[in-house]
Amino acid sequence: MRMLLKVVLDTEAANEIFRSGAAAEALDRIQEALQPEALYGFVEDGERAFFAVFDLADPSEIPVISEPLYQRANVKITLTPCMTLEDVKKGMEEAARRMAAMQR
Repeated sequence: MRMLLKVVLDTEAANEIFRSGAAAEALDRIQEALQPEALYGFVEDGERAFFAVFDLADPSEIPVISEPLYQRANVKITLTPCMTLEDVKKGMEEAARRMAAMQR
C-alpha cells in the first residue's frame, strides 16, 4: 500500500545529528530503507521535517521503519495511506458504481 510518511524531528536531536556530520548518512539510510517514490524536506512549526511516499508491502514493516527514527532523532511520525490521481479516479468510479447498484 502506498503510504505517506511524515517525520518531524526534535530540534535539539536534529541539531546533534547535523553537528556530528551524520545528517546526510541518515537521509541515505532512509532512502535505502524506504526506496521512496518521493522524498521532500520542509520546516513545520520551526522544526525540521520530511515527507516520504513509499510502498508499504506489509504492516509488520511499520516498527522496522519507525523505531530507528524514534531511537535516533526523537521524532514525531505520521503514517497515512495515500493515493495517486489514478487511484482516486478508479476508487471514485467504483464507489459511484456501487452506490448506483444500491439504489436499484
